[in-house]
Amino acid sequence: MERAVAWLMHSRRLARDHETRTDTSEAVIRWSMSMVMSRRLVRRAR
Repeated sequence: MERAVAWLMHSRRLARDHETRTDTSEAVIRWSMSMVMSRRLVRRAR
């Protein structure tokens, strides 16, 4: 869990909590996690 949070903190948008709506914040977290996972998958494929 701690590693996942650290990976997500690399996203500039999540470094600070600027979102006022929870659904927007959740969407940004999902987007950031999908970026992390896609990068890891590309790295494994090479």
